[in-house]
Amino acid sequence: MKIRALVIVLLMLAGGAAVGPATAAEVAAPFDPGLARLAEILGSLHYLRGICGANEGNKWRSEMQALLDAEAPSGQRRAQFIASFNRGYRAYLQTYRTCTPAADLAIRRYLEEGSKIAREVTARYSN
Repeated sequence: MKIRALVIVLLMLAGGAAVGPATAAEVAAPFDPGLARLAEILGSLHYLRGICGANEGNKWRSEMQALLDAEAPSGQRRAQFIASFNRGYRAYLQTYRTCTPAADLAIRRYLEEGSKIAREVTARYSN
């Protein structure tokens, strides 16, 4: 995995944007569980930020796409990341129709958790 993938996600969670080169890894990597959780968080944020009036459009979906572009997974690995994003989105779609204090709290917690995952995976697996 390129360190750039995690740097991209860290920057995106902090509000920045970056684009990094793709890798051709086809097999599951030891950091895939962390990236799958991060994908799920991005899906949750995509839904929750939308109903809470953040006016960010497709920001979180675009960040997921940047993660996919940076990792360049294919086959089952790609499908797992996408399924994680969709699971995060659908979990809140089924329970929230409007923004609530609980939704705001979930957003804050997901931003913190996503940043933490990105930092930990970067620190552990960077070259």
